[in-house]
Amino acid sequence: MQLKIMPKKKCLSAGRALLILILCQMLSALEVPLDPKLLEDLVQPPTITQQSPKDYIIDPRENIVIQCEAKGKPPPSFSWTRNGTHFDIDKDPLVTMKTGSGTLTINIMSDGKAETYEGVYQCTARNERGAAISNNIVIRSSRSPLWTKEKLEPMTLRSGQSLVLPCRPPMGLPPPIIFWMDNSFQRLPQSERVSQGLNGDLYFSNVLPEDAREDYICYARFNHTQTIQQKQPISVKVTSVDELNDTIAANLSDTEFYGAKPHRERPPTFLTPEGNASRKEELRGNVLSLECIAEGLPTPIIYWIKEDGTLPINRTFYRNFKKTLQIIQVTEADSGNYQCIAKNTLGAIHHTISVTVKAAPYWIIAPQNLVLSPGEDGTLICRANGNPKPRISWLSNGVPIEIAPDDPSRKIDGDTIIFSNVQERSSSVYQCNASNEYGYLLANAFVNVLAEPPRILTSANTLYQVIADRPAFLDCAFFGSPLPSIEWFKGAKGSALREDIYILHENGTLEIPVAQKDSTGTYTCVARNKLGMAKNEVHLEIKDPTRIIKQPEYAVVQRGSTVSFECKVKHDHTLILTVTWLKDHSELPSDGRFTVDKDHLVVADVNDDDGGTYTCVANTTLDNVSASAVLSVVAPTPTPAPIYDVPNPPFDLELTDQLDRSVQLSWTPGDDNNSPITKFIIEYEDVMHEAGLWHHQTEVPGTQTTAQLKLSPYVNYAFRVMAVNSLGRSLPSEASEQYLTKAAEPDKNPTAVEGLGSEPDNLVITWKPLSGFESNGPGLQYKVSWRQKDGDDEWTSVVVANVSKYIVSGTPTFVPYLVKVQALNDVGFAPEPAVVMGHSGEDLPMVAPGNVRVSVVNSTLAEVHWDPVPLKSIRGHLQGYRIYYWKAQSSSNRNRRHIEKKILTFQGSKTHGMLPGLEPFSHYTLNVRVVNGKGEGPASPDRAFHTPEGVPSAPSSLKIVNPTLDSLTLEWDPPSHPNGILTEYTLKYQPINSTHELGPLIDLKIPANKTRWTLKNLNFSTRYKFYFYAQTAAGSGSQITEEAVTTVDEAGILPPDVGAGKAMASRQVDIATQGWFIGLMCAVALLILILLIVCFIRRNKGGKYPVKEKEDAHADPEIQPMKEDDGTFGEYRSLESDAEDHKPLKKGSRTPSDRTVKKEDSDDSLVDYGEGVNGQFNEDGSFIGQYSGKKEKEPAEGNESSEAPSPVNAMNSFV
Repeated sequence: MQLKIMPKKKCLSAGRALLILILCQMLSALEVPLDPKLLEDLVQPPTITQQSPKDYIIDPRENIVIQCEAKGKPPPSFSWTRNGTHFDIDKDPLVTMKTGSGTLTINIMSDGKAETYEGVYQCTARNERGAAISNNIVIRSSRSPLWTKEKLEPMTLRSGQSLVLPCRPPMGLPPPIIFWMDNSFQRLPQSERVSQGLNGDLYFSNVLPEDAREDYICYARFNHTQTIQQKQPISVKVTSVDELNDTIAANLSDTEFYGAKPHRERPPTFLTPEGNASRKEELRGNVLSLECIAEGLPTPIIYWIKEDGTLPINRTFYRNFKKTLQIIQVTEADSGNYQCIAKNTLGAIHHTISVTVKAAPYWIIAPQNLVLSPGEDGTLICRANGNPKPRISWLSNGVPIEIAPDDPSRKIDGDTIIFSNVQERSSSVYQCNASNEYGYLLANAFVNVLAEPPRILTSANTLYQVIADRPAFLDCAFFGSPLPSIEWFKGAKGSALREDIYILHENGTLEIPVAQKDSTGTYTCVARNKLGMAKNEVHLEIKDPTRIIKQPEYAVVQRGSTVSFECKVKHDHTLILTVTWLKDHSELPSDGRFTVDKDHLVVADVNDDDGGTYTCVANTTLDNVSASAVLSVVAPTPTPAPIYDVPNPPFDLELTDQLDRSVQLSWTPGDDNNSPITKFIIEYEDVMHEAGLWHHQTEVPGTQTTAQLKLSPYVNYAFRVMAVNSLGRSLPSEASEQYLTKAAEPDKNPTAVEGLGSEPDNLVITWKPLSGFESNGPGLQYKVSWRQKDGDDEWTSVVVANVSKYIVSGTPTFVPYLVKVQALNDVGFAPEPAVVMGHSGEDLPMVAPGNVRVSVVNSTLAEVHWDPVPLKSIRGHLQGYRIYYWKAQSSSNRNRRHIEKKILTFQGSKTHGMLPGLEPFSHYTLNVRVVNGKGEGPASPDRAFHTPEGVPSAPSSLKIVNPTLDSLTLEWDPPSHPNGILTEYTLKYQPINSTHELGPLIDLKIPANKTRWTLKNLNFSTRYKFYFYAQTAAGSGSQITEEAVTTVDEAGILPPDVGAGKAMASRQVDIATQGWFIGLMCAVALLILILLIVCFIRRNKGGKYPVKEKEDAHADPEIQPMKEDDGTFGEYRSLESDAEDHKPLKKGSRTPSDRTVKKEDSDDSLVDYGEGVNGQFNEDGSFIGQYSGKKEKEPAEGNESSEAPSPVNAMNSFV
């Protein structure tokens, strides 16, 4: 409990003229102020600060957290009881206690059931001064049981009958919330006729045909577990009189028919509650809910009255169409008889509910903490009420006081404990328990016996600011045991307060009812008790009140014109003033037509809505004043058409209030030429530094004709003003008189300060100098200071002229320095500059990386590792590590040759890196060097490594020479990059028939030492396609392709390297006179004509040739396309351009006139071949099939065409 300091009296010496204000001590309870520093020092018994509710319903799906927090000095320890016995949490692995707290966490999520831990828990917080206990916390697990399965028979009623649909939800913990919905999850409409009762049942005063439905569903929502349970749907059928008569007619005689009247009206009767009277009991403070639901036809109306009394106005509410009466915060006075009356046109009925309000215990006086000094007296009072009257029992440190250790200073008198002549051993925590059959109250209150000298808690030298002629309150919060007395003094010499204008409050506060200017000063508060004395000084300043010296005035303006309200305010110059304008006591409209400056509110283009009251509110941190004026808007009078132009220039410029750093400029506006001036632009000229050059100074609104201008020292100013309206800017005014400001020390220091060495033994300090405008005076110089960062040396300083660099020589290599540059002039120094860290110059690294290791990943990639060099040996900023590597020799021929060294740099402190792009089957050498800002260090010892074999590149060239009737000779150059030792060549070839279908594929192995091979026993006059590639132990390389034709007559065939046109001409000379050739050519011509007709038809239809479709479906996997600029047969080029579907050969199959295919010409894209090539790509985008050791697919065998049909190609096949 808090300790109370209660000085009740003001003790003034009656026999003395000097009135010293003293707080006289009374022996009473002390209140410990909530000052953290004070509480840290005081020994204090435990106090429970947070605990779980008494009735704690937990969610079985979550861990159980039982809160118990307490404070005390020293910090208390915690223990728990469960169901009245000690709860040993160390023996239960699922239970943990929060460090420095008593809060328990029971981890039922991992293992355990919530029901196992149900029970009554109590927490005890204990230290050397006593023990505090929590409430009994009853832990129960929430439950949401399922609805009992039941078969609900459909209900059939006659229209007008009453109906009750039972809900009867399962009993959950806590009880569920009931609501009725249909199958579509829509709430059923309720009214005076149909409503839900407090028990959840659905009541119908009378049913109508529209009440018939099959989906009356009662839902129970269990909020604690966030679940909803659903009752089986109830079916209700409502029959009208006509339907009932039809049924009777089919089964009974005519005498049993119902009358023509469809509904039988009846007076009200109660569906709930039953009978004429009932009883209701409620607890004080709860909500009293009384319910009456009646049936009848027409639907009854419910009224409520209280017998022998009236219903409380502010606490009474009607719910559920007045069928439920609720009284909140019910008290014993609400007991009595309540009557509900149900009435319709046929009668009325009433029911009396006798209400009794009981009360769980509630506090009249709760016990409060006591802080007493040794020898003092005090009391603890525990006074509670309830119905029935609660029983009061006391405990000490959690133990019933009857069996607690005896304390001679303590006496119990019912609900009061009286303490007299307490001693330090009397400190304890007492518990008061007030209980009756409806509940209990438990309160902890400690008695803490302390002997403490006075302490003043108000902050020293607190400044109080007060407006003149208003009250001033000077605080002196204090603490001590025994309770100190308080005195106040004024002035540095400690003169006592002499006048009776001061009021001293019980908490030590000094009040000056009417503070005047002479009240300003220093006040001293002195607190004394028998253990010592403390004092504190506070300061009081009296400020001038804020006044409006020029108030806004009533204005009448025409629509479309401009109006200005003036509000000049005078205030204490030490306070910040804020002026706000309101319209009709609300904020101004967010409209650009409203402009506010320092003293004016301007409304442009006034309309009728702008009329109203405008209020100027002036605020400071201590006071505020306001003044208002009314604006009336009238219709405008006709005026002649104005002439619009830019404003005339302002004139009569005048400088006033000339200070060192500011000046006030005023001017007279020129004619606005019928377009209101929106703003003034002020420019200045620095006559001393930049004569003739005008700079922008500021802008002010068009309603303002003065401006307070901020100035810089040591500048010879001249000013000019320009006016601006909607049409443009006026000419500049005449320049004002010149004003030279006084010199002053610089306001700022140079920027961009850096310290970087250019040589190993120097430090170059650079900065961006101040401009002449920023110098603030003559004699601008710079004080340059430096010292080593990690040393104990003092700052070394030098003053230099107006330059931007200074070099410090003789510095150690690459040492961190602290650097600062301060500006100064003839007047003085700029503010203390910021310190910047730099480094002296770098030198080349001294040590090479060690332990260099090379791991060959594959034939083109290696990984290098090395140990980092010591940081001190780097002698500069570490840029990274650089690897030099070069190919030493070729493993295939062992011929040493010089190769240019390659370099890879790895940034930062990396100690490994990858070397890509190596040549297979090669010897490499490398070394590693560390790099700093100066350069490279020494190289590590050379490390050699060898790359394994790889697949070779394609043969450099392939030529077909000496064609005969049955043979062809192939010549080739070895691969330019064998990437290993060649083991053999593979030649694959297949014939191409007249329809460009491929024949069977023949595979031939050729020794690696050959560069020429003759194929014999070939078919005469047949085109062959060749696929040729080399192999190493690592696999097959890229292939090169070629095509050639065996001749018809050896004498008539030129070598292949002769142009194709010449070859054809030669053949015509030799065989043109032969009859068989003439017949053959006629047949060819007829075939070409047919093919051309078919092509034309198919092209018009947008289709493809069958051969083309075959090609798309069965593209040759061995063929690799060549670049678009490869050599082609010249005579075929025009056909290719005519129709894309008439390509004679695929790009990869075209052969230049010299029958030579370079390796570079075969490394092209495979896009044109669609699905025919199973292309894959490496991470770097290169085609895997070209460079990996994986063999390509075999060329397609059989009669599959690899190219589109062409009449020219067809003819060529026959030649």
